[in-house]
Amino acid sequence: MESLARKFRQVDGPTWLVAIVLYSAWFALVWYHALLPWWVILVVGAYLTAWHFSLQHEAIHSFRGVPRWLSFAVVFPPLGLWFPFPLYRKSHRTHHRDPDLTVPGVDTESYYVRQADWARMGAFQRRVLIFNQTLVGRLVLGPLLRLRILAIREFVRAWNGDRSHLPHWGVHVVAVGGLFWFIAGVCAFPWWQYVLLVAYPGMSLGLLRAFTEHRAAPVHPQRTASVESNAVFGLLFLYNNLHVAHHLQPAMPWYDIPRYYRENKHELLEGNGHFVFPGYGVLARDYFLVPVFSPVHPTL
Repeated sequence: MESLARKFRQVDGPTWLVAIVLYSAWFALVWYHALLPWWVILVVGAYLTAWHFSLQHEAIHSFRGVPRWLSFAVVFPPLGLWFPFPLYRKSHRTHHRDPDLTVPGVDTESYYVRQADWARMGAFQRRVLIFNQTLVGRLVLGPLLRLRILAIREFVRAWNGDRSHLPHWGVHVVAVGGLFWFIAGVCAFPWWQYVLLVAYPGMSLGLLRAFTEHRAAPVHPQRTASVESNAVFGLLFLYNNLHVAHHLQPAMPWYDIPRYYRENKHELLEGNGHFVFPGYGVLARDYFLVPVFSPVHPTL
């Protein structure tokens, strides 16, 4: 029995199980949407979409038991609509360069801005960025702000002559069109309802994990947090909420992270300066309308 469990893990069985459950549940949600109240679609759809983001993240770092093309195919469907997976993979690998972590303009997932940029901003833009550092701001406005940054970055890249991303966007547009054809044409689920009830809330829920997982600190290991949560959020984020463990062992499969974290918790928290939270409820209590940190990078 133990050897069977080991073999199951060697072929990334837990990740395959997540993919099968996720896509089956998504298909059932879309197919039977007319029988469900809007709030059920919202809750289940947001969870499934955020879970799909986590599965894509896993395919970037792990999911090694299958050929690369197959892992790519498994996570390619754009359930969340917003970002071509190849570009997300490229961007996220840049994020994992430790010397650049949290540095605005270099770290692709930084929520900081440079002091010089802050000085040039108007009062309204500053208020928006400060609000984005609150939990409610991140959930409500966070997706729009991330999409704005993405659009500007991609436009500037193409304007400056680098059109290497355009084929990926072309494929993405076709894939989203096919998804909308199935959702609206086959399942009679209006596409705009899918955006409002599934895709946007799913991106918001995904940003919950990123809300406070990094901070500016002079010592690199102290820039990465850990949020110790229950199995509902742990499975949703594929235990990437234990983020300090993930950054130290980025190739570790998600299902091995909890055990690694338990066995090395003292050393991990000593290394990250005890940058740890005992759950998302605590984050909601302390930072619902209070900025978790200033958007201005303290050293740049």
